[in-house]
Amino acid sequence: MSTAQKIKVGAAQFSSEIGDVDANIDRHLHWIARGHEAGLDFLVLPELSLTGHYGPDRLLTAAMTRTDPRLMQLAEAAGPMAVSVGFIEEGPAAQFYNAAAVLKDGKLVHLHRKVNLPTYGKLEEGKHYASGRFVETFGLAGRWTAGLLICADVWNPALTHLAFLQGATLLTCPVSSGIEAVGADFDNPAGWALTCRFYAMMYGAPVIMANRTGTEHDLHFWGGSRIIDPFGKELAVAGTEAELITAELDYDVVRHARHLLPTVRDSNIALVLRETQRLVETLGIPDFVRENH
Repeated sequence: MSTAQKIKVGAAQFSSEIGDVDANIDRHLHWIARGHEAGLDFLVLPELSLTGHYGPDRLLTAAMTRTDPRLMQLAEAAGPMAVSVGFIEEGPAAQFYNAAAVLKDGKLVHLHRKVNLPTYGKLEEGKHYASGRFVETFGLAGRWTAGLLICADVWNPALTHLAFLQGATLLTCPVSSGIEAVGADFDNPAGWALTCRFYAMMYGAPVIMANRTGTEHDLHFWGGSRIIDPFGKELAVAGTEAELITAELDYDVVRHARHLLPTVRDSNIALVLRETQRLVETLGIPDFVRENH
C-alpha cells in the first residue's frame, strides 16, 4: 500500500450478467483479489457493475439497499483498499437510483446517485431511475480527495466543476459506454478519451475512467478504461477485453499542475451563484413576460 503522498490506483473492466447480482458478486471478488495482488489503494469498477447496463430489465429483483449483505460481503473483501462498485440502489419509499458505492474496511464509506440521467439515443435511464441530488467528495489516503461522478454526469460540466470546488484532487468516472449508445455519428470512444484528458488538464487532477466490456442486447461495450495524470497524459489505457490497468499517482504532480494552471483557485463562486440565480428567474421565460415585470 501507499504513503499518503503517493497512491496506486486501478480500473477493472469486464462484462456483467444482466440483472444477476449473485453471479456478478463472484466476478467482483475476482477483481478485488486482483486489486489486492497489485497493491492498489483504490480500485474502480464499471457503472452498474453488479447488474449490467440493462439491469433494469430485472429491476425489482436486482435492486439492493445500501445495507444489503452482498454489498457488505464486498466491503469485507475490500479490506483497506477502497473499491467503487456500481449497483441499482433501492432508496426509501421504493425509489430506485443508478448508484455507485465506495467500500472499504467492511463498510460503505461513500455513495453517489447518478444525477444526469440520459434519455437519448438508446439510453432510457429516466424511465427507470430517480435522479440524484448531490455532488460530494470523499477522502482517500492523506491529501487525496476523490470526486465520483457516474458516466453522463461528467457530460454536464457544472457537475464536474462542483466536485472540484469541493476539494477533489482526483476524479473517478465509472461508465457504461456502448459504441451505439448515442448514435452512429457520435464517436463514444474518442469522446471519452478527449473528455478525460480535458478534465485532467483543466483541473490539474488525475482521472480514472472504468468502462464495461462485452455485449448486452443491442449495445457493444468497447472497454477503453483509462487513468490520466494531472497534465492530461494517459498513464494506462485498456483494450477491448476484460482487464485490470494500474498506475501510481503522486500528489506532488497535482501541486505542480495546479500551480501552473489554477482553475479551482480562479473560479469565482460568487459570480457563478449570482448568475445562476438570475438565469433561474429568466431562462425560458418569454420576452413579453419579462418586459412586463
